[in-house]
Amino acid sequence: MEAGKDYSTMRPEELVVEEKRAHREQITTAVLIGFLIGVIIYGLATKGFGLLHTLLPAGLIVLIARNTVRTKERLAAIWAELGKKRPA
Repeated sequence: MEAGKDYSTMRPEELVVEEKRAHREQITTAVLIGFLIGVIIYGLATKGFGLLHTLLPAGLIVLIARNTVRTKERLAAIWAELGKKRPA
């Protein structure tokens, strides 16, 4: 759960907004990872193995991937709370 966010006190409308924000974050992350993979492939194809165009983007991909785990946990918490608050 994100610091400062207590999903149990939020209204369903606010939870839906948070859910959409998390989905946008996932899409942005996927596009950024795809771009960085493209940079690695381009760098390998044109200049071979090097620090700037292979290792640096790979390190950024690892850092970004760690953040996606937190985003998935936030989404799971939001979905659980929405399941409690929405009528069956």
